[in-house]
Amino acid sequence: MATRADGRLNHDLLPGEKGPQDACGVFGVWAPGEEVAKLTYFGLYALQHRGQESAGIATSNGSQLLVYKDMGLVSQVFDETALNALQGHIAIGHTRYSTTGGSTWENAQPTLGATAAGTVALGHNGNLTNSAELVDLVAERYGSQRRGELARGNTTDTALITALLAGDPDHTLEATALEVLPRLRGAFCLVFMDERTLYAARDPQGVRPLVLGRLERGWVVASETSALDIVGASYVREVEPGEFIAIDADGLRSTRFAPIDRAGCVFEYVYLARPDTTINGRSVHAARVEMGRRLAVEHPVEADLVIPVPESGTPAAVGYAAKSGIPFGQGLTKNAYVGRTFIQPSQTLRQLGIRLKLNPLKDVIRGKRLVVVDDTIVRGNTQRALVRMLRESGAAEVHIRITAPPVKWPCFYGIDFASRAELIANGLGVEEIARSLGADSLGYLSEENMIAATEQPASQLCTACFSGRYPIELPPSERLGKHLLEQNQLPLGQPEDGLLSIVPTAGGASALEHP
Repeated sequence: MATRADGRLNHDLLPGEKGPQDACGVFGVWAPGEEVAKLTYFGLYALQHRGQESAGIATSNGSQLLVYKDMGLVSQVFDETALNALQGHIAIGHTRYSTTGGSTWENAQPTLGATAAGTVALGHNGNLTNSAELVDLVAERYGSQRRGELARGNTTDTALITALLAGDPDHTLEATALEVLPRLRGAFCLVFMDERTLYAARDPQGVRPLVLGRLERGWVVASETSALDIVGASYVREVEPGEFIAIDADGLRSTRFAPIDRAGCVFEYVYLARPDTTINGRSVHAARVEMGRRLAVEHPVEADLVIPVPESGTPAAVGYAAKSGIPFGQGLTKNAYVGRTFIQPSQTLRQLGIRLKLNPLKDVIRGKRLVVVDDTIVRGNTQRALVRMLRESGAAEVHIRITAPPVKWPCFYGIDFASRAELIANGLGVEEIARSLGADSLGYLSEENMIAATEQPASQLCTACFSGRYPIELPPSERLGKHLLEQNQLPLGQPEDGLLSIVPTAGGASALEHP
């Protein structure tokens, strides 16, 4: 079995300080004759930044479906033995950050469920906003006693989708999916499979990215184009908003289950996606460089050096330096191998300024007026520690520049921010935030220029975390929340779907019981 650990990466300077947590990553492949589990493993490697709590892969050999999943990073969960046990020609994979339901083994994906004609495994990137309504729908169709994943303690919206795909003997899984998908609200990019077919679907708004790629002997779907690159798949196109795709021995079939009402997440361009990814025809790296250039025009300052907060601030810092004429430099060095430490620093070590992730290059910084480029400020604790560290290293001035507007609103579509009360921009103005951070000045990129840098129409982007304008209608607050399904009082029952009869092969972890 894989070594158990939470394995979460720390995006912040301070141990334990929580920044904006990413959406999940999904990957699917249909490729007879290929080692699909290993292709999926490497695809998930490219998507590791999207979720670091758990990882899982499901495969099918045409008659049997197996799932292997655990808590931790992709490299911690899988080894050669596990991957060799996952035989077949179809695979899906998932790397998770929890947005509905807690971070537990029971909530790891892919989920597993029974259908009228076999078994379904499913991975989900996004967050549904009508989970409470779907709980009622599951109870209406299949009774109040929980079945499958729901009976085994899974408290995610993904488990609700899996339960609804059970269907009935008169409908195929494909037909059931086309009936269920229009009932889902919120953000969802789905990859799922039965014994013979790979499926993919994307919500009508296309909030999260999902792309289709071609292998010499098969097809790939993935959250980002970078995952296609790593497995040698050629980019074909986006999975369109409101589109349902099925891939099997008869080829690829596409069906539209809802009209396009595009509202792609602008935060994918600012922070979430890898810079080597392309979203809706726009390079994320190019968008971030352009954000930096526009930031230099909006918030100029006399300075000696532009430095990024690695890694997400680097492209924008390049753009800021190019436009302003101020030299670009690396003032901070990053330890690429530090994940979340399991050893908590003592108070003495904290006072000594333990620096697990970033360390200043003192010879570069000393005596310089610095422009420090970062992507967002959430609580401000990380930037406050960073400013203090730069000043202790001899910086003459520290000017913070942020490549997005102030984050003021929660996301209900797959990103876990701090609460509204914790967001520093809700309590303080820009000058007050600068003083709170200890910075000489602070400048945020305007919403208008952030959007312009993406080269997407403003009407086709979701900017809710910055503007409070939610493109998908939200239910009342009591029917929202990460732990909604954990609070639900539907009686828990034993599985009634026959899945306990599935036996894992040697080296494969059963998806039905905790390893």
